[in-house]
Amino acid sequence: HLKLQADIGTHLLDLEVYRRLSGKLIYLNMTSPDMFYTVQVLSQFMQSPTYVHMQAVKNLLRYILHAPRQGILLANSSAVHLTAYCDSKWASFFMTRRSTTDYCILLCDSLVSWKSKIHVVVSRSSIEAEYRAMSLTCCEVTWLVAMLKDLRLKDLRPDDLCCDNQADTHIDVNPMFHARTKHIEVDCHYVRIQVQAGIVKPSYGHATQQVVDFFTKVLYVDQHSKLLNKMGVSDHSHSHLKGEC
Repeated sequence: HLKLQADIGTHLLDLEVYRRLSGKLIYLNMTSPDMFYTVQVLSQFMQSPTYVHMQAVKNLLRYILHAPRQGILLANSSAVHLTAYCDSKWASFFMTRRSTTDYCILLCDSLVSWKSKIHVVVSRSSIEAEYRAMSLTCCEVTWLVAMLKDLRLKDLRPDDLCCDNQADTHIDVNPMFHARTKHIEVDCHYVRIQVQAGIVKPSYGHATQQVVDFFTKVLYVDQHSKLLNKMGVSDHSHSHLKGEC
């Protein structure tokens, strides 16, 4: 695995090819969340790409050609329940040391919302970055719950909010932790209010079960395939669509 940097390799003579390909890949992300992290990294070098960056783009195109009909499949299910996964990669951008917030939300077993966002300010600790991710995820879950209620869906139970940091789940229910987290007090209070209102129910999930890892890191082939299946992303050319929508 090669960690791409801005100054690695010889600069391209024709920048427009790289920029056009990057723009098309960003558009393709709307239905292909499995490429989200790779496209996010490659799009950082659009100003001055090198041949190394171009080779990485070609590798991604080969991945797309391997399964051209792979995408999100919305399964038919009578149960209505939201499950949210959130994570944060602390100081992931080596040039600015900003963190990223990443989340994905499943309705039943179908992916309906996902996002990866760079923080505006530098987080001073990993728990600060994680809690900002939880706060942003809670905002999206709250909006989705309100939309489901507008559609006359009733008896919605608290939505599962899974994260792989146990400290976050303790802060949600234990106010004694707030003395050490005053610098993220707004996010703490917002998430706690949503927990007390019964909108979300934080729970700890092991790192190997984090679906949102697609947006934060490069995965091995086995883990990649496992999380693809968990997100409801499949190759439609081999799917039997009977009984599904």
